Amino acid sequence: MILRAFIMLMAIALPLGAQEPAEPAETIVAGLSREDVDITTSFDGSDIIIYGAIKREQPIPTSGLDVIVTVEGPARSVTVRHKERRFGIWMNTGKVSVAAAPNFYVVATTGPLDQILDRDQDNRFRISVPLAIRAFAGVSDVDDVVPYTEALVRLRESHDQYRLDNGAVVLAEQTLFRADVRLPANLTEGLYATRIFLLREGKVIDTFRAPIEVRKVGLERWLYRLAWEQPFVYGLMSLALAMAAGWAASAAFRALQRR
Repeated sequence: MILRAFIMLMAIALPLGAQEPAEPAETIVAGLSREDVDITTSFDGSDIIIYGAIKREQPIPTSGLDVIVTVEGPARSVTVRHKERRFGIWMNTGKVSVAAAPNFYVVATTGPLDQILDRDQDNRFRISVPLAIRAFAGVSDVDDVVPYTEALVRLRESHDQYRLDNGAVVLAEQTLFRADVRLPANLTEGLYATRIFLLREGKVIDTFRAPIEVRKVGLERWLYRLAWEQPFVYGLMSLALAMAAGWAASAAFRALQRR
């Protein structure tokens, strides 16, 4: 009976032990040159240095190592419309509502993304730029939404909001890495997410996450809060400034005419 009970306990314990996830042989230790960005009236962009090392307890494997860094801004809903010229006028002929699209998204890699990252891993971790657009809201009135998401990506790429920087991550001795990420001047306020992916043979073996806070300060902050919290006062102030600017321009024009 004792032997039978021992065998039953071993049979139960072995599957439980097999379910415990093994720790990755290589892990990321990383940091950021700065964890917050202040937007002022003279803000023209900023640079973030993302650096780190690969911690390992075993010799470096012979297979290739790659690193991918992404920086993602706050996601908001957006509607993409398609216009066509009909009867001599431009008309909206279709639209797609995207539930969550980041206002900023950059991918930096050690090599060409399509060569260092397996497609199934991309679908799982949503790394590439098109997959940053996460979901669709409501029922679409078009059969194919892909052209609409591609148009959204192209539009934001033209404004430097979406970017793929192949080869922007420098990897030294299969251990140390560094990425210089340029943040454009048209950033919006919010919490930005940094992700670092460690890959071998196209598979993600470890990840690291860190936040970056982007906030308006000074006059920019005051005007932003006034516009959201007291829109009526903000509107009156804007109208008064426009009238004052118009009066000043008119007075200057009249003074020039008298000469």
